[in-house]
Amino acid sequence: MAKMQAQKLNLYYGYKQVLQDVSLNIPAKQVTSLIGPSGCGKSSFLRCLNRMNDHIEGVRIEGKVKLDRKNIYDPSADLVSLRARVGMVFQKPNPFPKSIYENVAYGPRIHGMYKTQADLDHIVERSLTQAGLWKEVKDRLDQMGTSLSGGQQQRLCIARAVAVNPEVLLMDEPCSALDPIATAKVEELIDHLRTSLSVVIVTHSLSQAARLSQQTAFFHQGRLIEASPTETLFTNPQNDETQKYITGRYG
Repeated sequence: MAKMQAQKLNLYYGYKQVLQDVSLNIPAKQVTSLIGPSGCGKSSFLRCLNRMNDHIEGVRIEGKVKLDRKNIYDPSADLVSLRARVGMVFQKPNPFPKSIYENVAYGPRIHGMYKTQADLDHIVERSLTQAGLWKEVKDRLDQMGTSLSGGQQQRLCIARAVAVNPEVLLMDEPCSALDPIATAKVEELIDHLRTSLSVVIVTHSLSQAARLSQQTAFFHQGRLIEASPTETLFTNPQNDETQKYITGRYG
């Protein structure tokens, strides 16, 4: 069953069309990888899923993106609620200039998700545990989030995102700035998270897409060329463009 659906989505930055008639289902509790050459529209598509493109001047969107069958671009849609339900983790770790504790507590504070300090402490511990970070930081929660290593900072950003109990987590090349050991930890975390939510990840690494995802979507020049179960796409692609890309003939 689809958790999210893009239907005939067109995206324009000014006069430039970036996405053309993209229709894609995002399954519940699976990892969907978006692959394709640089500039193909995959990150732009990802940002459409929680209306992050709204901040760009001159942006125009046609078509629909549905979350549980409701169009998130409907004028009555609540952006604050949407961003809580559809979280985002960026390419470069971006912890707030606050303590480790306050980085994770930030979202629950905004959304009023707790009644007592003990409730908030529990949310912070649970979120850091989900991000595989609790044991490493539990004795220094008052230290700045920016004092952590790059891999720890990225896991802190993931903890911050899951603290508000999102139903979908968007990840824009979350491992591209990390070393192999940190990448392995984040990949293990993503595999764990999909048991409770849907994950959509943009990646340049075909091997990462093959390892992590149950569905893979190939973008090229602003179009969705092909989307299918990951194993099928890599072993038996239906489109010549997909075949060329996964065999390294371009991209």
